[in-house]
Amino acid sequence: MRIYNPDGSEAEACGNATRCVADLLMREDDVDQLVIETVVGALNCSRAEDGQVTVQMGEPKLQWDEIPLSEKCDTLHLPLDGDPVAVSMGNPHCVFFVDGSVDDMGDDGVEKQGKRFETDPLFPNRTNVEFVEALSPNHVRMRVWERGAGITQACGSGACAVAVAAIRRGLTRRKVTVTLDGGDLIIEWPSDDAQVAMTGPVSYVFDGTINV
Repeated sequence: MRIYNPDGSEAEACGNATRCVADLLMREDDVDQLVIETVVGALNCSRAEDGQVTVQMGEPKLQWDEIPLSEKCDTLHLPLDGDPVAVSMGNPHCVFFVDGSVDDMGDDGVEKQGKRFETDPLFPNRTNVEFVEALSPNHVRMRVWERGAGITQACGSGACAVAVAAIRRGLTRRKVTVTLDGGDLIIEWPSDDAQVAMTGPVSYVFDGTINV
């Protein structure tokens, strides 16, 4: 599987796309698990309860040169306004924990800050930007500005990055419900050396044919 953003750039990872492709292929082949090869490696996918799909999204990368960043720094406390966390889930993420309600930012706030940090010199390959409100030890609310796409309803790799960042900051437990504009994802990071598991629903929208 290869993934492209609306601006034509290629995305290294996309959790929601992986989940949707896995659902389609499992239905077609009448199986409950499969492996999808991506630019950043093989992702194990399996059928979960209530028709949902779980994707093992790989181990998060937390070192500055793995994300990558343009200079050595503490990825748990980046030297940027707002004290964000950097995480790579195969693609770079910059996670901000906000005071108050993340919904109070509105689209204008998400766009303004998202554009600002997507292209910050600290991120040589640009970055996805997440804004997060910790609701409880098991639940966070996030909005996202996606690199190459702008504001989106959901970002699976971003939800994984948010959970990892929240766990590292001691804000949540290791299994977290992440509420996005488009719905909820369940993210679990069992231990620091484990893969991040993402579980969520799939909704059939339409089908069509494209000439290639």
